[in-house]
Amino acid sequence: MENKIAVEAFAALAQETRLAVFRLLITVGPNGLTAGEVAQQVGVPASTLSHHLATLERAGLLRSWRVQRQIFYASDYEGTRRLIAFLMEDCCQGRPELCSPDLMQAVPCGPDGCDRDA
Repeated sequence: MENKIAVEAFAALAQETRLAVFRLLITVGPNGLTAGEVAQQVGVPASTLSHHLATLERAGLLRSWRVQRQIFYASDYEGTRRLIAFLMEDCCQGRPELCSPDLMQAVPCGPDGCDRDA
């Protein structure tokens, strides 16, 4: 991941509402929520939320799709995985396998969500 892309992702998360949205959608899983459901759960007016959702999507941290008249949003697990890998790539002088196993143990996430029991 290039520094510029990482900076955009971190900037997207460096705002209270966007961080709350990101954390909510990470917990929901790959089926996501409608924009209205996200607004209700985060407690933000829909008109304000659309800007935040667009920022997170541009940063590669969310994905969206339309079903009839509703737009759904979910975490982009691959984008999130790339950001975490970027943070850890220089761990222990470029040898992340030497770092704490607890720190490096990733929750395997795929298109169907995260397997927290793995």
